[in-house]
Amino acid sequence: MKAAGRQLERLSRKTGLTVHALAYSDHVSTYKESLNQAKTMYYTTIIDRGQQHYKTMTTPLYCRINLSVPVLDGFFNDRDTRPDFRLSREALRVLLDLLRSDRQHGWGSTIETLVFLFWLACGTSYRVVSRAFDMPRSTVHRIVHRVAEEVVAIRHQVIRFPNTPEDLEAICRGFAGLARHRAFLKAAGAIDGCHVRIKPPSGPDGQCYRNRKLFPSIILQAVCDHQGRFIDTYVGWPGSVHDARVLRYSPLYRRSVYPPPGHFILADGGYPCLQHPLPLITPYKRPVRGVGAQRFNLHHSRARSIIERAFGMMKTRFRSIFLKALEVHHTFVPHVITACAILHNICLGVGDIMAPEDEHEEDDAEDEGEHVLETVSGAPWRDQLSAEVSALEEVPIDHDYCPAFSVLVVVRVLLLVQVLLLVLVLRVLVVRVLLLVVVLVLVLAPPHCGHPLLNLALVCPHGLRR
Repeated sequence: MKAAGRQLERLSRKTGLTVHALAYSDHVSTYKESLNQAKTMYYTTIIDRGQQHYKTMTTPLYCRINLSVPVLDGFFNDRDTRPDFRLSREALRVLLDLLRSDRQHGWGSTIETLVFLFWLACGTSYRVVSRAFDMPRSTVHRIVHRVAEEVVAIRHQVIRFPNTPEDLEAICRGFAGLARHRAFLKAAGAIDGCHVRIKPPSGPDGQCYRNRKLFPSIILQAVCDHQGRFIDTYVGWPGSVHDARVLRYSPLYRRSVYPPPGHFILADGGYPCLQHPLPLITPYKRPVRGVGAQRFNLHHSRARSIIERAFGMMKTRFRSIFLKALEVHHTFVPHVITACAILHNICLGVGDIMAPEDEHEEDDAEDEGEHVLETVSGAPWRDQLSAEVSALEEVPIDHDYCPAFSVLVVVRVLLLVQVLLLVLVLRVLVVRVLLLVVVLVLVLAPPHCGHPLLNLALVCPHGLRR
C-alpha cells in the first residue's frame, strides 16, 4: 500500500500535475485502487493562450466528491450554507479567496475549510465531524488545527485600524450618531473585555483561570468601530486577571498607535480614565452627582454599547463555542477565538448580519487597578466633554423614541384635568382664581423640555436645546 502511494506521488511529479484529494469516493478505499483510478480517469481542460493558440491539458482525477455526504451535497448544490456553517455563501467565498493556497497534497482548501467551519458551527467533538464528512478522526484533528492557523494568519487583512482619514472620519461620525451628540465626534472606537468559557487545565494552574463569576475563562479584549466590526483584538489572559491589567500589557496600550492625537476610545468603568499613553474616556463613577454628569453617562453608554452588541452578534453566530465550555486545550483557545473574530468581520463586510439573541449583561463598574495604570488622567478631558454635552445642540436622530413634546402634552392634560376638578369642587373664590391662573400658565407656556414648572429635564433623555 505504501509502495502504491509512493508510485502515485511519482506519477504526480512526473506529469507536473496537482493531485487533489477532495473527499472519499464511493469505490475508492485503498491507495492501490486510487492509483489504478488515477491512471484511468482523466478530465480535459482547454487553456486559452491567445486568440488562435490553444493547449489541451489532462489532469489525473483519483478521487471524486462524495455527494452522498449531506454536508457536501448541500454546499456543492448551492443550498443555504448558514445551517451547517453559520456563514452565508458570499462570506464563504470571501474566506476561500483569502485562504487561497497552492498545496499539492491534502484534501484541498475548500474541503478543509468546510470541515473547520462545521466544527466551529456545531462545537461538537472530532468524532462527530469525522462521521459527518466520512473521514478519519485524526484527519479532522489535523485539519481543524491547520486551518485555524491559516485563518489566524490573515487576521491583519481583516482586523485592522482605519487606513485613511476618510475611514476614521466615518467612524467618528458613526459614534456621534450612536451617542446622539456632537461632543462624541472624536470617538474612534469602543473597548471592552469578554470572558470565554473553557475547560481549565488540571493542576494548581487551573485556579488561575477562574474569574470573579467563578467559572474558568480566557479573556478577549477587543476594540470595535461604530458598526460592530473589530479593529483590534487581544486574547489569551486567564479569567482571573483584571481588565485594566490586560489593557496594560496589550500592544494597543504599549505601542500607542491608535487612536490618532485628539481622538479617544470609549470604555466602561472597569478601565481607567486616561489621556496618555492611550486616550480612554470612561463614565463618571457612581453615585453620579449633577445633571450634567448623568446626561454625559447616558450619551456615553449609548455609544459604548456597540462593543457589547458586537460580542453578542459573534456569540449568536457561534453559539456552540461561546455559550458553553470550549473543550479544547487551553493553548489552542486563543486561535479559535481569533478565528471567530475574523469570521465575524468577514460576515459584516458582506452584509451577513446576525442580530444578537441574548443581550450582553453589563457588568458592574470596577475601579481595581485604576491608580496603578493611570499615568496622565483623562478626567479633565471628560469634564470638558460633559460641559459640551450640556451646552451643544445634539446631532439630529432618525428615530425619537421619547419625544419631549408628547411627554409634555400628556402631563399638561393630566394637570389640567386635576385643576378643573378642583375648581368645580372648591367654593372659595380666591382659590378658584389661583387655579385658573395655573391653567393659563400650563396652556400658554412654550413646549420645551426645560420648563421650570414641570421640571422634566431628566424625564426627556435628549436634554436641553440651547
